[in-house]
Amino acid sequence: MSTTTPTRARSGAVKAPDSGKAGRRKKRSMGKQNLAGWLFSTPFLALFGVFMLFPIVATLVMSFTDFGQRNVRRPLEANFVGLENYTKLFGDDQFLRAMFNTAYFVVVGVPLTIGLGLLVAILLNNGIERARTFFRVGFYAPVVTTIVAVAIVWRFVLDPTDGLIAGLGDELGFTAPDFLGSETWAMPSLILMAVWRNLGTVMVLMIAGLQAIPTEVREAARLDGASAWQELRRITVPLLRPTLLYTTVITTIGYLNVFEEPFVMTQGGPNDSTLTVSLDMYKQGFSFFNMGYASAMAYVLFVVIMAITVLQLRLMKDNTK
Repeated sequence: MSTTTPTRARSGAVKAPDSGKAGRRKKRSMGKQNLAGWLFSTPFLALFGVFMLFPIVATLVMSFTDFGQRNVRRPLEANFVGLENYTKLFGDDQFLRAMFNTAYFVVVGVPLTIGLGLLVAILLNNGIERARTFFRVGFYAPVVTTIVAVAIVWRFVLDPTDGLIAGLGDELGFTAPDFLGSETWAMPSLILMAVWRNLGTVMVLMIAGLQAIPTEVREAARLDGASAWQELRRITVPLLRPTLLYTTVITTIGYLNVFEEPFVMTQGGPNDSTLTVSLDMYKQGFSFFNMGYASAMAYVLFVVIMAITVLQLRLMKDNTK
């Protein structure tokens, strides 16, 4: 009786399932998903390219030319001037005055806005029990109010003859200054207006940050005998550092771009005491039609904003970990 033994395949191994086909199917599936994602993104990308990316690139190119009113219909006839616009800026007394005014606005306005926003947020989060929603809405209302309505209100408040402060001065026996007509008082008045207008945004962000702090931490501090000031300095502010960083950065960027307040209230006067970089840029571009020069201003301001933002992020980076 003869017996047969199974023989192995010539290859010497059992053939494994075809993993290559599975990999190809997976790649095709991912490719379809990526294609669908790009197709859904196409409307946004088209709008971004036309209304954002193209103007940004065009402005950069324009900043190296003498583009003016004569080149609106024939843009390719603008002359290339290299860095002339940029070197001219730093010899322009009006631009340097605008840079100083903008720095003044930021240095005074940002700490005031952040500090008062934090104070109001703490009061609304902890100190005020009744009508809390009413106060929140009241503080946030200026944020969503148009600049025209804000200008009407503040012109009434600051008017040197018939304004609210002038009337209060008559009752108390002092004469109110011409806030918007004085080189001394015009910029502080605009800063006060900007702080009032932007306080609501900071308040909302700070309330969100305060509500993210565990109540157990505060309760433990109070049980250990910490005063309100110690709780604020040792617990609240350190735990709010990420929120403070974000709020400080966006507020600084907004104040470096300040335009609406001086444009509506003072037009940069008196004697350029409230002229800011954005307003000077607007005047150069749309009043004098020096588009190339205004474009150079825009990119100088962009570089300043980027530098200050990076500096703020680095200074507070270690404290937000």
